[in-house]
Amino acid sequence: MSKVYVDLTHPFSAEIPRWPYFDKPVVDSAHTMAKGGVLTQKITCTMHTGTHCDAPRHVMEYEFDGKRARYTHEMPIDAYTGEAIVLKIDIEPWGLITDKHLDAACEKYGISQADLEGKVLCLNTGMHRLFDDSKAYYHYAAGTGVDAGKWFVKNKLKCVAMDGQALDHPLHTAMGNNGMTRMNLLGATGRPITEEYKELFGEEAYAEFDKEEYIRIHGQAAYDEKFGDLENIGIWGTWEPCHKEMLGHGIVGVENLGGDLDKIPAGKWFQFFCFPLRWYMGDGCMARCVAYIDEDQLENVPDRTYKYGGTGYGEAEGNGDSCLEYMQRLFNRNK
Repeated sequence: MSKVYVDLTHPFSAEIPRWPYFDKPVVDSAHTMAKGGVLTQKITCTMHTGTHCDAPRHVMEYEFDGKRARYTHEMPIDAYTGEAIVLKIDIEPWGLITDKHLDAACEKYGISQADLEGKVLCLNTGMHRLFDDSKAYYHYAAGTGVDAGKWFVKNKLKCVAMDGQALDHPLHTAMGNNGMTRMNLLGATGRPITEEYKELFGEEAYAEFDKEEYIRIHGQAAYDEKFGDLENIGIWGTWEPCHKEMLGHGIVGVENLGGDLDKIPAGKWFQFFCFPLRWYMGDGCMARCVAYIDEDQLENVPDRTYKYGGTGYGEAEGNGDSCLEYMQRLFNRNK
C-alpha cells in the first residue's frame, strides 16, 4: 500500500483572488535571464492571500489565558501539522455552520469526537470549488461562527483548516457590519448584503452576525450567555467570533484550503502538512498545505483545474457547481 502527497493549496499568482479590501499582489523581477543570467523575483502582497495560516495575534491582543496573543514565530513548529481528518459539511448557500452541523458530520462519518483531541480538522463545504474573484466565494460563502468555534475548543483540536474565504461566515467579518473596517458590501441586488440576508433568512437569523440586532431581538442576557466569554476579554462578540474562540484558545487556523481537497475521503485519517514561515512577529503566513495518504483511499474525482480572470467558474472540468449556479440556488431558495 503506497502513500501519495495530495496538494490542498490554491495556486498563487499576481492574479490570485483575494479578500475584498486586500491589495493586489505585485510580482516583479530583480534579475532576468536575458539581462542578468539568472531569474530573481520579488513579491509584495498581504500574507493572508490565498491558502494561508492565521496566528492568534492576527485578530486579538490577548488570549483567554490573559497572556499577550502569540505571533507566528511563537507557535509550535507542528501547530498546523499532524494527524488529520476531513469532514464534509452539508450546508446551504450562505449558511451558518454550527455545532449541530459538526455533530451531524461526525455521526455521518463514524467519527468519535473524543478522537479529535490534538488533531487537525479539515472542513470540506464545497466552497473551495468556487474560489475566484466573485461574490459567490466572498460575499455569499457558507461559514462558521461562535457555536462552531466553541465546538472546536470543546473537542480540543490543534488546528482547523477551512475551504472558504475565512474562519468565519462573511457576515461575521468586515464584509458585513462588524469591525472598525466594516464595509457592509453591496450584493448582487445592489443592496447591502446585510439586507439581502435578512430578506432570505429572516431578522432572527441575521441577528447572529450583529451585536446590536442580537441584543434587540434576544436581550442582553441572551447575548451575554452566547458571546460573553469574548466580551469579557475585551472582544466584540459578533466580530469574527470563530477566529477568536479558536485562536484565543491556541487552536490555529488555515483559510482557503483548496487544491485537490475532494480527493481526500471524509472520515479517513491521514497526515496533514502545513508550515508557515518562521516569521518573527508574524500575524499569519501563506503556506503550502499537503495531505499524505494511502493511494487506494483517494476519491476517484478529476484533478482540480483553475480558471481565473473571468475565463470561467467551475466549468466542465469536474469542479462542481459554477458560481452562477450557486448564486441561483441562493436567491431562489424561497421560491
